[in-house]
Amino acid sequence: MSFDLPRNVILPVDAVDVRLDPGPHPFALTNAAAIADNWRRETAANPALFDGTVVLLSELAYRDGRLIGRCHAVNYSTFMLWRKRRENSGAEHAYAHAMLVAGDNALVAIRMGPHTVNAGRVYFAAGSFEPIDFRDGLVDVDFNMMREVGEETGLDLSKAERGRHYHALSTASGTVIFRRYRVAEPAEELARRISAFVATETEPEIEGPVIIRNAADLPDGLMGHMKPLIEWHFAGAD
Repeated sequence: MSFDLPRNVILPVDAVDVRLDPGPHPFALTNAAAIADNWRRETAANPALFDGTVVLLSELAYRDGRLIGRCHAVNYSTFMLWRKRRENSGAEHAYAHAMLVAGDNALVAIRMGPHTVNAGRVYFAAGSFEPIDFRDGLVDVDFNMMREVGEETGLDLSKAERGRHYHALSTASGTVIFRRYRVAEPAEELARRISAFVATETEPEIEGPVIIRNAADLPDGLMGHMKPLIEWHFAGAD
């Protein structure tokens, strides 16, 4: 199967069947020395980095409205080297975005904190899949979405209205799985609550909220995959 899905187009997704393989990822096995060397350089430049556990894909395909794939738990240090060697690596990255839609239809994103790998970049609150996000070996995308939003912004999305479907956008840099989460509060109120939460954190992951009110309202530092998602939302697509 490897990686067999359309690129650079937003796909409707009825279900995500991505399973966690207990074995090591081939990329981690064949690049152990380079991973260690690169991690020493990365942590020398940014001592705040933590070598936790994330997952990397070894297979992903789009079949009949479903994303089907296999992934493996790897150290974050492995992921950091893969970012530099992703072409023809036999590995890809998938992650999830809860697209936070305020009561006034504005989108509420976040800007990452200065000590993070993506410092200053703007996207929806999110993080890589981790082993905690899997149930009986199958990824729970909504659990990941709500967990990451809660950790980064303090917002509880458990009662938010979810979009009927997932959607996905696959590019050369990775595959984002996203879903609208609608709440009643206007964007300014959500931004106020996020800012208040960030102020209580000793080492917040994010700098603060970013409100996006239309498809032309693109903030500085916007991650490349975000523009088509923003255009999709304000076009009223589903």
